[in-house]
Amino acid sequence: MDELLTKDNLYYRDLARQIADQHIRPLAAELDRTGEYPWSVIKALQEQGLMGIWIPKDYGGEGAGLLNLCIMCEEMSRACGGIGCTYVVNALGSFPIILGGTEEQKKKYLPDIAEGKKLIAFALSEKDAGSDAGSLKARAERVGDDYVINGDKKWTTNGAAANLYTVFASVNPERGTRGVTAFIVERETPGFELGKREDLMGIRCVPVNETHFRDCRVSASQLLGGAEGRGFKHAMMTLDVARPFVAAQGVGIAQGALDLALEYTKNRQQFGRSIASFQGIQFMLADMATQVEAARQLVYAAARAVDAGAKDVSKISAMSKVFATDTAMRVATDAVQLFGGYGYCRDYPIEKYMRDAKITQIYEGTNQIQRMVIGRALIREGASA
Repeated sequence: MDELLTKDNLYYRDLARQIADQHIRPLAAELDRTGEYPWSVIKALQEQGLMGIWIPKDYGGEGAGLLNLCIMCEEMSRACGGIGCTYVVNALGSFPIILGGTEEQKKKYLPDIAEGKKLIAFALSEKDAGSDAGSLKARAERVGDDYVINGDKKWTTNGAAANLYTVFASVNPERGTRGVTAFIVERETPGFELGKREDLMGIRCVPVNETHFRDCRVSASQLLGGAEGRGFKHAMMTLDVARPFVAAQGVGIAQGALDLALEYTKNRQQFGRSIASFQGIQFMLADMATQVEAARQLVYAAARAVDAGAKDVSKISAMSKVFATDTAMRVATDAVQLFGGYGYCRDYPIEKYMRDAKITQIYEGTNQIQRMVIGRALIREGASA
């Protein structure tokens, strides 16, 4: 529905479609098979000045806002959910700096991220601290003018590709979430180690690694925001902003699966006519298309709320994430069904969409956690009414 989009929205959408058609679709199946990182796509995005559109203009970005980032992620994920992920995870890693960094930190790190010279990852989760992000075991100890970090991180998305990491550790475990503190760690820092790469079911071109910190010493100037104890707040603020672009990834995957299903059902002949002419198939396609459009509009509403500076976006952010990613899995699964036996074969691209869709229901907070966020918000609102 182009009429609902601004000229800027259409500009970024069309650029993303061009990148998808020229650079993503031709590579998607091969990168899924090999697990190689899409460096050629990153280069194409660099050349178009698209690597940091979410970063404010004062720090070298486009200042394009969250909605335009969501639109770009959607279009890229429509061609390949994995490559869409490799793009937006740089936003996930850099938003803590944008939202909570000092002026010096923003000037030092954001311009290189905006130009695509450096990639950044987000290191929050641990083996025993996934949904319970306040139970971090990683520790940071002040030693003179430095901090020494020790611990292990799990599920560091873009881990092997990144040059920078926003890392969360506790400076005082007895204070619980109030002890969690964030740091900006450069890959070359002594004591930082890249660990095991996970063998993923989907988004296989995305390197998801363990990251280890062994007496990893960073300057106090790399303490995010210049103060201890703000890390949990920085993480939650970041996730509120990040969930809509993960939701946009889900919308893109769902739309891509629907595109393939429409094409296949119109061409597939059974009983002397295309299966798209059967009412039962049309009902499935109608439900899929309705769910995709509903998800899209909810994602755009959440992004617009963030761009408008709404004070509390947690509920609508969580709503967009849970609905859009559940839609991605539902639509991709239905699309596989419409392909019949061919949908279960890797000769056809549709099975990849189902594999890519699944992770969107899990990362950035599982959809069970999203429902808790929404439910608690509703109860608070009811109590204050």
